[in-house]
Amino acid sequence: MPDPSTVRALILDCDGVMTDGSLYVDDNGLETRRFSVRDGFGIALWKSFDLPIAVISGRGGASLRHRMARLGVEDVVQSSADKAAALRDAAARLRVTAADCAFMGDDWPDLPAMALAGYPIAVADAAPAVRAAAAWVTTTPGGHGAVREAIEHILSAKGLLAGGAAKFGSVRAKTRDAG
Repeated sequence: MPDPSTVRALILDCDGVMTDGSLYVDDNGLETRRFSVRDGFGIALWKSFDLPIAVISGRGGASLRHRMARLGVEDVVQSSADKAAALRDAAARLRVTAADCAFMGDDWPDLPAMALAGYPIAVADAAPAVRAAAAWVTTTPGGHGAVREAIEHILSAKGLLAGGAAKFGSVRAKTRDAG
């Protein structure tokens, strides 16, 4: 059984994981996505432990690039037709093996990467085959805090979650004291 405490890097799909899978298209054909701030905070928490993170998306788009830039996620692969190969490449860039990675997905194109990752994760509303392939399934659907839930799950297994809460709690306390 895969062990979340051994995860050294997190690799995320975008659509259906960091978003609810919806694309908004305006009258001019501009596509946008909706991202959860809870997932953004989870990513900030992950990064606060200097743990590597990457995103592999089957689609491209400026909205993903902008959101990841704001979160400081530098390793973003867009328009990936082969997510297993993209996972291998991302793991190498992050200086880990695929077996060291958690990969979080929601639909069939994610299955090859999930099979390669040491700790495959599915969002609650993932396709049945994806949920079946996962070592762990969130209770939260994609785009509604599922990434944060997965991050807290892994950090808890690693014994780091309480330290993360303390880090952010002390920042909040300092801010209150200063104000």
